[in-house]
Amino acid sequence: MSVRLVKAPIDIAFSEVQGDEEAYLREYQQLSESDEDPINQWLKLARAKGDTSDTDPVLLNLMVELYRKVDNLEKFLKNEEPKRVSLSHEVDIDSIGFEHFKLSQDILKEGVEYYGRVAMPVHPKRDVGIFFTALDGSLAKITKMHERDEREWSAYLTARERVLIREAKEGRE
Repeated sequence: MSVRLVKAPIDIAFSEVQGDEEAYLREYQQLSESDEDPINQWLKLARAKGDTSDTDPVLLNLMVELYRKVDNLEKFLKNEEPKRVSLSHEVDIDSIGFEHFKLSQDILKEGVEYYGRVAMPVHPKRDVGIFFTALDGSLAKITKMHERDEREWSAYLTARERVLIREAKEGRE
């Protein structure tokens, strides 16, 4: 099987699904709903009412992100950590494709289903929950990812391809 992959420096923490599927599904849902925080709910309501029609969307998004950073800083100072399931492995992802990724180490068991948390280097930075199946010791096929996360994964893949093409062109000149 031929899988097209692009070098991408991302981290993943993961564990085998067997036995703890309910806990992993719960976290998977929570990670996808992280955009439903109070500031986002307020923003959606304001947009629905038309209260943001005279506002610069870029400035508004930056203000919302600033609010989130202050909120996260407050949680950090109060030592309020988000509850996450414990995952047994933490490793670098070497390269990604639209439906696949390859780990930097051969630690997967072929045919086994895993749950993982990927630290996506997008704005705003956030963790993405995924379910995947090992195709061999390091190659995995993504079996379950939220639609919004799929779009960000694809956009990141495309951005990485552009960077690598640019670097290759500069190397030839």
